[in-house]
Amino acid sequence: MGLLIRNGDVVTAGRRFTGDVYVEDETIVAIGTGLAVPEGTEIVDATGKFVFPGFIDPHVHIHLPFMGTFAKDTYATASVAALIGGTTTLIEMCCPSRHDDPLDAYALWKSKAAGQSACDYTFHMAVTRFDEETPEQLRQIVADGTASFKIFLSYKNFFGVDDGEMYQTLKLANELGVIVTAHCENAELVSRLQQELIAEGKTGPEFHEPSRPETVEAEGTTRFATFLETTGATGYVVHLSCGPALAAALAAKERGVRLFVESVVPHFLLDKTYAERPGVEGMKFVMSPPLRDKRNQPLLWDALTAGAIDTVGTDHCPFDVEQKLLGKDAFTQIPNGIPCVEDRVNLMYTYGVSRGSLPIQRFVDALSTQPAKLFGLYPRKGEIAVGSDADLVVYDSAYRGVISAETHSVNNDYSGFEGVAIDGRPSLVTVRGVVQVRDGVFVGERTRGEFLRRATNPAYSQPAATDFSHDSTPELQPRS
Repeated sequence: MGLLIRNGDVVTAGRRFTGDVYVEDETIVAIGTGLAVPEGTEIVDATGKFVFPGFIDPHVHIHLPFMGTFAKDTYATASVAALIGGTTTLIEMCCPSRHDDPLDAYALWKSKAAGQSACDYTFHMAVTRFDEETPEQLRQIVADGTASFKIFLSYKNFFGVDDGEMYQTLKLANELGVIVTAHCENAELVSRLQQELIAEGKTGPEFHEPSRPETVEAEGTTRFATFLETTGATGYVVHLSCGPALAAALAAKERGVRLFVESVVPHFLLDKTYAERPGVEGMKFVMSPPLRDKRNQPLLWDALTAGAIDTVGTDHCPFDVEQKLLGKDAFTQIPNGIPCVEDRVNLMYTYGVSRGSLPIQRFVDALSTQPAKLFGLYPRKGEIAVGSDADLVVYDSAYRGVISAETHSVNNDYSGFEGVAIDGRPSLVTVRGVVQVRDGVFVGERTRGEFLRRATNPAYSQPAATDFSHDSTPELQPRS
């Protein structure tokens, strides 16, 4: 049976119009006004509502062994939470430790998702060491359809790579046509600062941010950009959090480095005072890079509006209160992460579009279309066009609600956005034409999701850096 979404305010990155979208057999087959459809077609009246392409979260952690414990979500819970929030595709970080076999880890991560996900999914493969076996292992992983890597310039002796390993990873990525995402800090500086603070008796969550200051993130961003420039590889900074790191990324873009930038929801809306709350209340807000001084938020919003920040993800990484208490004696033992896969679209719509000055098409671009383009999913995903997958979000901007752990679907006993008001929510969400969510309730197929195999990109193998993301980057000024 077909599905017709009628008379909606259709918004994509490139156009906006009032019209109909007709779906059959997993794809969009017609777009227009007053479409005639076969008898038996389900008709959804979208009058007064937006119709968006399904949103893509480019940065989530679902299965994650980390800091002596495991992230709480499974695909059974995280994919449903994502869909309720309007996200129809997840890109998970596959993150083995330095001591794990990459191929075994990749198989494990895939097994955690297969037959368990209600939404479509794919992976970034973390490179946490580079030895003589690594090139062939990564070639096999890329051949399987995982065409993006992840490196950590942090988490010394666990996830982190040294400069030599980063260089080798980027050289191989450039050869293969693979984009490399990077957590940009400086593992040695963080380690030294942590040791000094702990030795001084500064053990609470409020000292997490001083152990990873803005200068450390800016240095990591600069260093990553320098290595991209030297190797000719294409890079993507994950969860950029502050003005100095943004300035470093923009300087690299300006001189032609093929570098893209992601920021995540917590850095737009929360600040370091949350992690300065006493005890476990502060521990709830420990993530890396840390929540920053509030002065950074206008810079991030303006960069997002201008297109200098390309995408918005979540870095979703849920740990319960009991797990956060593993760090009660030392902030260095607090599992890092804030749950928010369910809330990204509603929060960015509310505080960017509805109550801010983020253009609605830039909102769609950053949360759907750019992730699809950068990670080899476009135009199958991230677009409303004939032939694209029928991943659609009918969005009710008249809805008013409040975020709460009591009502969210994430497998986590607290919310990083408890009590925060939202202006709107998805009223209907489809994955390849099947209705998965109606009015905030999951009603669909819990095993609907498919692994999305992606091809390499010749544009990521160029010998010299060129900017093919945006025509220009306007000068950024903090908003009042």
